[in-house]
Amino acid sequence: MGWGKRSILSAAVTVVCAVTVLAAPGTAFADPEPTASSSPTPSTSPTPAPDKDLEKVREKLDKLYHDAAVATDAYNAAEEKTKQQSAAIVSLARKIDEGRQRLARLQDQAGAAAREQYRTGGMPPTAQFLLSNDPGQVLDGAGLVLQGQRATKSLMSELTSTQKQLQAYADDAAAQWRKLDAERQAKAAAKKKIQQQIDAAEKLQSDLVKKDQERLAQLEEQAALKAQTTWLDTGILKRIHGTASAQGEKAVAFATAQLGKPYVWGAEGPKSYDCSGLTSQAWAAAGHPIPRTSQEQWQQLKHVDIKDMRPGDLIIYFDDASHVAIYIGDGAIIQAPRPGRDVTVAGAGSMPILGVVRPDA
Repeated sequence: MGWGKRSILSAAVTVVCAVTVLAAPGTAFADPEPTASSSPTPSTSPTPAPDKDLEKVREKLDKLYHDAAVATDAYNAAEEKTKQQSAAIVSLARKIDEGRQRLARLQDQAGAAAREQYRTGGMPPTAQFLLSNDPGQVLDGAGLVLQGQRATKSLMSELTSTQKQLQAYADDAAAQWRKLDAERQAKAAAKKKIQQQIDAAEKLQSDLVKKDQERLAQLEEQAALKAQTTWLDTGILKRIHGTASAQGEKAVAFATAQLGKPYVWGAEGPKSYDCSGLTSQAWAAAGHPIPRTSQEQWQQLKHVDIKDMRPGDLIIYFDDASHVAIYIGDGAIIQAPRPGRDVTVAGAGSMPILGVVRPDA
């Protein structure tokens, strides 16, 4: 089934295209007609802010949420590292435990050898067979002594090697604990910065009167649609003809099923997502795990030209790769936008595109 024929995606893309027309250059939103009044009375409602002032607010909000997205990526990266380091510490702990058990067995063997020598009066086997008057015993004893010497040497070598391994494991575990502690501190710092940016953004919006909040939302939508229109005006869609792979179809289907769920920074589902949480889980559901953060996805996955992209590919946004969305075809994406918003369909060109990556290249 083609992507244009999927009911939910077709409906979403239709909406995107419709509002794109509304945002075309030269289109303006008409102010409501004033209502007639029999006797003018002074208004007690606050005077709405001019659009130029609200535009400055919108730009400041964009920066605050962008900074929060960067900090979220740092938090997610630290979270992944703490998971890896915790797993490494668990693995080292198992090795240390196995090594201690092995060392205990070797020490028991060494102790048994020492007790045997004590029972023979402290006389080494070499001296015992050399003092014997029986030629056969001498020959047999020579072989036994040689075996004993080799066994003793092997035992001591194994003891020394095991002790060195245990020390190496202990040193490695200590280093991993130091890294874990550093990443926990990095997570805490990133978390604090995220909350500061989100709190500042929410306060900035809450300080506006209701009419200004509504107009601000309108300005945000217009800015995104203007960017999308500019992108479409390049004729890019005429050059994009990629067909989704089987895994790409599964990733898009997963992302589609998450529409309407809230953005929560650091979230990987199933009830909420941040931007890279959505894309990483979509590809995990497709049977192809990818890196957790948008920056790692940009760094580690194969880059493809925009004209070669296909549904399921990931579009990375902004110069610092701080945002990512999944391309669904027909010039549209599914994304988890930012705090206060839900997983939604948007125009692929509604934000500055850094590049495109393909998880299943």
